[in-house]
Amino acid sequence: MIRRVRYYIFLRDVFLLSITAFGGPQGHMAMFLDVLVGKRAYLTEKDLIELNALCQVLPGPTSTQTITALGFKIGGPNLAYLTLFVWMLPAFMIMTAAGIATNYFTDQHISLDFTKYIQPMAVGIVGYSAFIIIKKIIDTTTAKILLVLALLLSLFFVNPFLYPAMIICGGVITGFKYKKQDVEEKSRLKINWSNFILWITVLITAASLGGITDYLPLRLFENFYRTGSLIFGGGQVLVPFLFTEFVEYKDYLNSSEFLSGYALVQAIPGPVFSFCAYVGALSMREFGVGGELLGAFMAATGIFLPGTFLIFFVSRFWTDLKKYRFVKASLEGVNAVSCGMVIAAAFLLAKPIEVSVLNYSLILITFVLLSFTKIRAPWIILLGLILGFLT
Repeated sequence: MIRRVRYYIFLRDVFLLSITAFGGPQGHMAMFLDVLVGKRAYLTEKDLIELNALCQVLPGPTSTQTITALGFKIGGPNLAYLTLFVWMLPAFMIMTAAGIATNYFTDQHISLDFTKYIQPMAVGIVGYSAFIIIKKIIDTTTAKILLVLALLLSLFFVNPFLYPAMIICGGVITGFKYKKQDVEEKSRLKINWSNFILWITVLITAASLGGITDYLPLRLFENFYRTGSLIFGGGQVLVPFLFTEFVEYKDYLNSSEFLSGYALVQAIPGPVFSFCAYVGALSMREFGVGGELLGAFMAATGIFLPGTFLIFFVSRFWTDLKKYRFVKASLEGVNAVSCGMVIAAAFLLAKPIEVSVLNYSLILITFVLLSFTKIRAPWIILLGLILGFLT
């Protein structure tokens, strides 16, 4: 009974975080430290930081994996899946509603001009994300070269399969610099393969069924599941993947709709990956509201599941794995390529925006406010929406 009460309190804390935690993984981490460590003492600060570090080197949404892994530590797989559901639900509902509303406005010929200011602001936010990543992780000649190569390839070759290939190549290239890493005494790895097998089985099954049936919901699930299996670096790295595949490659939504949705997700609490629900809803707009709801569900399930499977898999042997020098060295290349992709995303997102002094001023102002003031993205986006309604 005591255990059940504890689980209930933990899930209540997760829900409160899901409706109050703004600012992406960095903002989420600050609130996790305050609530989960400071107020509840579910784990120590050191344990939470190490858990978050593990999630940062795995593909998938960092803060979502962190809080889901904590649920796993406290109550096993059942509590972990409940944690994932509670954490993502509010943002999922908001972004699904936003996708349905956007399509309704389009069908009813209602102007979306009120989003005109938040579209260039979204470009400024992506640019700021790239700036932060560069400051934190690009500190070697190899990383700089990989960043530039990833930037150029992303700008000139529009193909959704290019991104995972670049990430893998970047990791392998810097992995060979392993001799520069400190040697640590290693233990024999004891690996439970069940969650890895589950991850790969779902990937192969979804791809096979989607290809055989050509059923759009299954293809959407596979698209997002594949993306969620290959994204390192959090929500900002999600942008180039989704923009290339769903706007430029498949034309499921236009750049204006994409930018408006991305800007909106910056103004709500919870995981940034909930943006996928918005993209999924608009990808199935031709099937009515029922199809939009199904598209949002398939997209959200697809994007969140692989990271969950992988964190369950790796967390059991991470302490031993991270002692291997090749693994540590490969992270330099993965991060550098991811950074180049984010910079490219800022340029790609800016291309469709009307060239005007106002739009480029808004991009610059957003970047400056985020870089040099304490004003955060949600307030900037809300201000943009208010100005859009008033003018």
